[in-house]
Amino acid sequence: MFMSRRAFLVASGVVPATPLLGQSSGAEVSGVSDVFPSQAPAVVREMVAVSHGNVVRVRELLSGRPALANAAWDWGFGDWETALGAASHVGNREIADLLLRAGARPSLFSAAMLGQLEVVRALVAASPGVQKVRGPHGITLLAHAKSGGALEVVKYLESVGGADERYVNEPMDDRERTAVTGVYTFGRGTTDRLVVSVNERTGLVIKREGGVERNLFHHGARVFHPSGAEAVRIRFAEGEPAATVVIEDGGLVVTGRRR
Repeated sequence: MFMSRRAFLVASGVVPATPLLGQSSGAEVSGVSDVFPSQAPAVVREMVAVSHGNVVRVRELLSGRPALANAAWDWGFGDWETALGAASHVGNREIADLLLRAGARPSLFSAAMLGQLEVVRALVAASPGVQKVRGPHGITLLAHAKSGGALEVVKYLESVGGADERYVNEPMDDRERTAVTGVYTFGRGTTDRLVVSVNERTGLVIKREGGVERNLFHHGARVFHPSGAEAVRIRFAEGEPAATVVIEDGGLVVTGRRR
């Protein structure tokens, strides 16, 4: 027996059988996301992406949905980035100011980029060592200050030390890089493939088919972690080429086999 979506939801108790007060029985709601009342993931992702540099689009999105000022997106493996975090690590003061006026939550990283020296001093004093915490994609606090041209903050962070600790990234020769690049399948779906390649600008990268490239940082012996997720381990098998890759993310273990 065919049952409409509304009939199913009524039977399940998700929506009332009678229309809400002020709504006609024939009314239809269109354009509602499947995740309503949460904001649509595609819009959230766009908000974070454009906050790196597209001030016109940021204004457009905020004009209709001011709550997007606090949008956050996981680019992969737990590399979370907020809209304000995006503007901060690229040193875009105009977008950062726009987001803050719309209600974005200030952070240590936005303060460093904007040259708010007293804020940075106070946070470091309250939580010694916090200057070592990295921002989105593993970008350091000192790099945020430099991006914003905040010279006094740069000088202060250099004096306390620890604000520019980079990821471990052991060198690899061309032969080793070639051995791990390729496509690894971990499921039956059309996107259940991990693509490992070399980005001419950033080096070795990994992405899920159709996804976003994540930079890889080499710990030696074909063991890596992705940008923004230092606890994750990506291990390639020995051999030329490597037959498998294993990703360990907490209790989640995913094995991909070379196609």
